[in-house]
Amino acid sequence: MGRSSATSPIVLVVNVAPLLALPAVEDNLQRLEPVLRDSVRCGDRFLDEVVCHLIDAGGKRVRPGLALASATAGGRAATADDLLGGVAVELVHLASLYHDDVMDEATMRRNVPSVNARWGNLVAIVAGDFLLARSAEIAAGLGSEIAGLLAHTLGELCRGQVAEVQAAYRLERTQDDYLGTISGKTAALMATSCRIGALTAGLPRPEVEALTTFGQRFGMLFQIRDDVLDVIGTEAELGKPAGQDLAEGIYTLPVLAALADPHHGPALRPLLGRPLQAFEREEARALVAGAPGIGAALAVGQRFADEAAEAAASLADRSLADALTAMSQGMVDALREMARPPSSAPAPASSDDLASA
Repeated sequence: MGRSSATSPIVLVVNVAPLLALPAVEDNLQRLEPVLRDSVRCGDRFLDEVVCHLIDAGGKRVRPGLALASATAGGRAATADDLLGGVAVELVHLASLYHDDVMDEATMRRNVPSVNARWGNLVAIVAGDFLLARSAEIAAGLGSEIAGLLAHTLGELCRGQVAEVQAAYRLERTQDDYLGTISGKTAALMATSCRIGALTAGLPRPEVEALTTFGQRFGMLFQIRDDVLDVIGTEAELGKPAGQDLAEGIYTLPVLAALADPHHGPALRPLLGRPLQAFEREEARALVAGAPGIGAALAVGQRFADEAAEAAASLADRSLADALTAMSQGMVDALREMARPPSSAPAPASSDDLASA
């Protein structure tokens, strides 16, 4: 489950250009849009408006893009089942946004008022549940394997979100705790997006497994990217106060590394373990941004990008493999450019140093 995307042309919007460069992928995504809207309309004017609110606000459609690219490799028009597979995963993602915004008391999403801000928490929760129900209905129509896969994924999303709530304000959170959480709350749905595309296309089992592995590693990288941006991005770029995770007690990979650092940890630790005022949030964010933790988080992100590339390399279609690899590595490269540390900064901690954080 993720937070709102932002608008920087450098890195804050995921660069899906490598996928869109594949023949037919962009056309398939355009064909998906009316199917997505039709899938949630029930004839009740109020409910239709609520459940289409974020659909109409747009979005990069990363998850259905992964599903459609996995199914077609950009080489053919998507079938009806391919499109419905993409719709099913996007509806789960949208439902998670409705629920996340209630939990976070968010007021904006995709540059429009959030559903909870416009219609209240109860409507937002019920509308999110409606989206999940529609996703489950679509998955059931695609066969028992996809229905079971999506049900398992929903469980993983809930597990990851509960783990994050349990970890709030815990200074003793470890890297393994963090990675386990994001494996559920973010990477599980990315992996399922790729796997559903492979299944609707009837790909050979080795290809299904390779695409699933790619999606999982890409999802881990995707969340690490978001967590780095929460520290080094600006409010204008993020569309929310920078350091919001810090203020809410969500201690991510850069924070854990900063806490473990002998130079920055002693100054950071007394600020954490409790909710932060705005000026305290900025102080804590500055400490994390100046610590070696950004470099350490990028190193872990690079590891997942490498593993994603390794999984993609086993695919039979080289154009798809190259596009998936370019999208993953492009996220790391763009983050590195944005996070260029001063030459006087301490050397980044290794990923091994984070294990004791």
